[in-house]
Amino acid sequence: MGASEPRPPPPAGPYLVVGLARSGQAAARALAARGEVVVGVDSGAPPGAEDLAGAGVDVRLGADGLAALPGTGCVVKSPGVPATAPAVAEARRRGITVIGELELAWRLLPNRFVAITGTNGKTTVAELCGHVWRTAGAPAAVAGNVGTPLASMVGELPPDATVICECSSFQLEDTERFAPDCAVLLNLSADHLDRHETIERYLEAKLQVFARQGNDDLAIYNGCADALAGVDLGGCGRRLAFCRGCEGDDCEVVLDGGVIAAGGEPVAEARELALLGAHNTENAMAAVAAALAMGLPREAVREGLASFEGVPHRLERVRELEGVTYVNDSKATNVAAARAAIEAFDGGVHAILGGSSKGESFEGLAETVAERCRACYLVGETAGRLELDLAPAWAAGVEPVHCEGLEAALAAAASAAEPGEVVLLAPACASFDAYRDYAERGEHFRELVEGLG
Repeated sequence: MGASEPRPPPPAGPYLVVGLARSGQAAARALAARGEVVVGVDSGAPPGAEDLAGAGVDVRLGADGLAALPGTGCVVKSPGVPATAPAVAEARRRGITVIGELELAWRLLPNRFVAITGTNGKTTVAELCGHVWRTAGAPAAVAGNVGTPLASMVGELPPDATVICECSSFQLEDTERFAPDCAVLLNLSADHLDRHETIERYLEAKLQVFARQGNDDLAIYNGCADALAGVDLGGCGRRLAFCRGCEGDDCEVVLDGGVIAAGGEPVAEARELALLGAHNTENAMAAVAAALAMGLPREAVREGLASFEGVPHRLERVRELEGVTYVNDSKATNVAAARAAIEAFDGGVHAILGGSSKGESFEGLAETVAERCRACYLVGETAGRLELDLAPAWAAGVEPVHCEGLEAALAAAASAAEPGEVVLLAPACASFDAYRDYAERGEHFRELVEGLG
């Protein structure tokens, strides 16, 4: 199954790339390599940005980009740059085309394309799909969002490679013609409301993954996701659903008596998965749906599911010490992800929660904390809000412990945890009050755990 139709060319330049972190740098390099006139701007000075000058990019650091707009044919916006950024807002006011790095790179890559989005599980499913493809002997490249920038793959891939791209709402909201051969929507819950403001606008951004698909494309979605019930997914892609615990007309992949089945035929037993948690069974079902729909052999899919051990910072078992298991889920940056992480264990959880706010209430975490946790160690700028929102859990006997940072929280949890229990980093928050990103936070947790006892 190849790409459904030729990609549209990129908008005409000259180009202004706004935001020069990893994605912006990759976009600027890809354009410069085509001989385009490229100006790159950033209000700060991200590592590596200055090196773009050697690739032929006019680099302007500590600048908002307004001075570069005259003569610009297209603005390429990095995902982390908000729509309110001066150069972006002014470009749109002037009628200059604004696209994101995802849109640009997709237009420049002729390979067949699998796009994976959702609030939680994107990285796990993208990496799982890449693993399944490689297990089947099919070339694949995994890119997007928090990993390898998609634009860095332009001109680097063999024509038979499938691109498997993790797509965030920040990337999707800046698409214009983007239409992947296979699009997967894993789930949806409140997240990034500090940027999108409402759940409706957040959903609208996510649905861009389907919006321009044609009849030959595949639209795979979670048939049991309450937030998608009755929602018009948009586009013209062929609908396939994966369904754990519900029934529906589009349900192609289901969980039946602990067996993941597709089209009525078994693929793998859920207990064969190396991944922890019921939510990862759901993630595996999404990967099954995409892999089989894209033509991979069923046996190779089963083998890939059984041999995939997960990705760092996502329910990552770091160590067992004196009967206590230490688990790093630093990627649990919202309530739904933290809830799924805690629910992966039957009880006796010592949860480390807190960080920087994403504008979300923590009340939806209270019931799970009450059921599964012995204590919660609250850190960061959201500690006070967590204490208020999780009051029902404290009333049920869970102990809240305020701590000055991750190191103190781990020390307190390790001291209190008993054999058979779990110390879990699942912050339900972003990390920007103390770390560059969730990965840096997870690495610090891992280092601290390795230094115990």
